[in-house]
Amino acid sequence: MSASYYAKYFAVYALLARIGAKCEIHDCTIALFEHLFGDTVSAKLIQELKHSKRDRVEMQYYATVVKADMRQVIAQTKNFLLEAEKVLDSLDTQSVLNLQNKLRRLTPATRRH
Repeated sequence: MSASYYAKYFAVYALLARIGAKCEIHDCTIALFEHLFGDTVSAKLIQELKHSKRDRVEMQYYATVVKADMRQVIAQTKNFLLEAEKVLDSLDTQSVLNLQNKLRRLTPATRRH
């Protein structure tokens, strides 16, 4: 469960890095991914990432037994990574600039460089 989540998380981290965004707080990374790529990826994909994080946290910190079919978890992880790779491959110069502008609109003007 943990490996599945981190595979998804680092795929999202790579997408953000591609546009020049560095975010190391997991909840912020997920929120930023949803904001910037929500019109590019399916809502289902975003929900899978959120659920993966929740399941990992429950298993790691609360010793909760998360009932999951590991074959399904592996298949979902593979699909998530393939979708993230498609998005990454589709990022051309113009789309990166558009995403950077969208990101800039989130930050206060005094912090922009």
